[in-house]
Amino acid sequence: MSTSAPTGPHRPTTDSDTERWWAAVQNRELMVNACGSCGRTSLYVRPFCPHCWSDDIALRPASGRARLYTWSVVHQNGAPFDASTPYILAMVDLEEGPRLMTLIEQCSVEQLRADLPLVADFRTDDDGFVVPVFHPQPTEIH
Repeated sequence: MSTSAPTGPHRPTTDSDTERWWAAVQNRELMVNACGSCGRTSLYVRPFCPHCWSDDIALRPASGRARLYTWSVVHQNGAPFDASTPYILAMVDLEEGPRLMTLIEQCSVEQLRADLPLVADFRTDDDGFVVPVFHPQPTEIH
């Protein structure tokens, strides 16, 4: 079973903390917060480190590699945007450490398994908005 992802006019609300992250995504770059004090990374983007509370935080590029943590196949969606169902909503563990909610594309439901190696990709919606998505590493596709 192939899946397609939701599209439509519903977009994330950005603020002064997240606007640089979303601007990077629009340029097809995935970023994580990096702490200059303790060296750990985090997401969501915020002006302090959730590990040591330092405000010595900067965005840094992520590798784009991740592992599948958990997922749900959405067959019916009551969200306020035009979603094509079914699609795979997932939590992935980025190689840098943070966990990210995203969509899995180019993957059948039968291929899904915990710890599946994934790579980041970027989908451009009909209105030109870019969103980060993930798909299995090419060597993992059967």
